[in-house]
Amino acid sequence: MDNFKQAFQDYLLLEKKYSVHTVNGYCVDIAVFEAFLKQEFDQNTLVDVHYPQIRSWIVQMVESGMSNVSVNRRVASLKSYYKFLLKIGQIQASPLLKHQALKSPKKLQIPFSEKEVDLVLNNIQYPEGFDGVRDKLIIDLFYTTGIRRSELINLQMSGVDVVGSTIKVLGKRNKERIIPILPVIIVELKKYLSERSNIEVVKDSGFFFLSKKGVKLNDSFVYRLINHYFSNVSEKAKKSPHILRHTFATHMLNHGADINSVKELLGHSSLASTQVYTHSSLAELKKVYGNAHPRNRE
Repeated sequence: MDNFKQAFQDYLLLEKKYSVHTVNGYCVDIAVFEAFLKQEFDQNTLVDVHYPQIRSWIVQMVESGMSNVSVNRRVASLKSYYKFLLKIGQIQASPLLKHQALKSPKKLQIPFSEKEVDLVLNNIQYPEGFDGVRDKLIIDLFYTTGIRRSELINLQMSGVDVVGSTIKVLGKRNKERIIPILPVIIVELKKYLSERSNIEVVKDSGFFFLSKKGVKLNDSFVYRLINHYFSNVSEKAKKSPHILRHTFATHMLNHGADINSVKELLGHSSLASTQVYTHSSLAELKKVYGNAHPRNRE
């Protein structure tokens, strides 16, 4: 990636505060284009690139069967790199300045119904002891706070305030936020802490949620946990922590929560990010509107 690879990585990590995982993804995408440029144009530098070369790369990816979403992600990584080169004065203009992203269908995230959530929380038999108490708390915390999977996994012992009824999480770009928790969650937290204190060897003591072996949970474990419990009550295609986050936002809005408050609870930087959750609320609003307005009775 020319001689600016390390500088770009440092910029993303230190200034933009992207995660290591995200930065690695950017670098892989750029390396793929770098290889294409070498193979197709016998060119070793990304500095002197013209849009027709990038367009050829896009065409090759589309013809190989890659989805428009994946193509757009790779091009977005390249676009970030050229913005960086522009910022440090290595190029005069980005070759992607006038590029339009490929159209891709928006996937409708279908939230769980209130009945489905109630069945999981109140009608399912959880395992006895530590596993069952932890699993139920994880599900309930996702549903009652809308936190991200990474935020739950990285929740610190020091971030849980039972007396103040809050948790402190570290969101995207290292932004901290404090989220209120309900009395029912406080009860579950105390049960979990009691069970957690019986773990004989605790390796990752700073983390709130642990396995029976005393180590921090990982992404796939938490995904499988949510999928497992909701598979008992729901036939929806996707059953994941993100769907529970989506469910939290949708149910809050359905019950009259202010969208700006939901935005703050979710840790969104802009209202536009929160508005993707309003489609279900709009359906509910139409139903109430249709039932209530006198003109609909004529």
